Amino acid sequence: MQPKLSVSQMPFAFLLLIAPFFLWGTAMVAMKGVIPHTTPLFMAGVRLLPAGVLILIVAAFMGRPQPKGWAAWLWISLFALVDGTLFQGFLAEGLVRTTAGLGSVMIDSQPLAVALLSLWLFQEHIGFWGWLGLGLGVTGISLIGLPDEWIFNLLGSGANITLGNWQDLFASGEWLMLLAALSMAVGTVLIRYVCRYTDPVTATGWHMIIGGLPLWGISSVVESQQWQNLAISDWVSLSYATVFGSAIAYGLFFYFASSGSLTSLSSLTFLTPIFALLFGNLFLSEVLSPLQWVGVSLTLISIYLINQRDILAGQNNTVTINEKSPTHQQPILEASAKKLNPVSLTVRESEPEISP
Repeated sequence: MQPKLSVSQMPFAFLLLIAPFFLWGTAMVAMKGVIPHTTPLFMAGVRLLPAGVLILIVAAFMGRPQPKGWAAWLWISLFALVDGTLFQGFLAEGLVRTTAGLGSVMIDSQPLAVALLSLWLFQEHIGFWGWLGLGLGVTGISLIGLPDEWIFNLLGSGANITLGNWQDLFASGEWLMLLAALSMAVGTVLIRYVCRYTDPVTATGWHMIIGGLPLWGISSVVESQQWQNLAISDWVSLSYATVFGSAIAYGLFFYFASSGSLTSLSSLTFLTPIFALLFGNLFLSEVLSPLQWVGVSLTLISIYLINQRDILAGQNNTVTINEKSPTHQQPILEASAKKLNPVSLTVRESEPEISP
């Protein structure tokens, strides 16, 4: 077996390391640019189905086994519903009503929900830095998602909020993006169970196909003019989001995870919304209010604190993974199945796992 190159041994190592996060962030901008000419659920299906087929083709060349048994297909189907259909559906619908940059920030807030779910289900340690990150994250998301006048009124003499205001709030794009982030958080927990029964690479491909089919089915019933108004440039943008923003980005992320670059990956999580904000401003002229910029800053800080809480607390037990340590291969395989946004990866010597 050929030895793997570490990231530091590869040319343009740092550029390759940040490539998945660049591709994820710019794919959000590409999808936002296509939205006016198509329908959200159809676009969500385009994002999933072709990428799933590409992953299965690569898995076949790699000799990865196909899922076997009802338990494997049951967990893949559940994972597909939550992390495929619901996540991509909420994301696409949210993009209609919000900007690509804010949408990416809201999506990348999912480590907050993952931390709470892990505390509840697996009794994982959060610690001071984790709780601080959660508090800053909730504050940041509130500044992003709540209307500016609400916040100013609450800080002043009190807000006059009616039932109509609440209905408008929960129909806004920011809150749909928050539902997408919650769907991804549940998917992050579910992948632990998926990988107990099947190969994560093939599970990744199948879950994208199974999760994309309902989106196209619902689109055929409730949407119209899905592709009739798409220009050549729109198809190019959709192809970029599918091939580069899904298949290639996840492939690079999996390669670097399997080569042991876990600390670097976890510390770069916050780059995805930064790229989305930057290119959203350059190509789509997206502008945030001052309060939203404060919220973005607090949310990015919270993501960093949650991902790096063990290191900040001086409890880092991260180890380098090589081909001679089979007991640590499972969390790396699990990392490959978490696709639309990266999660912080930490391998502990006592119990291999993915930490949110």
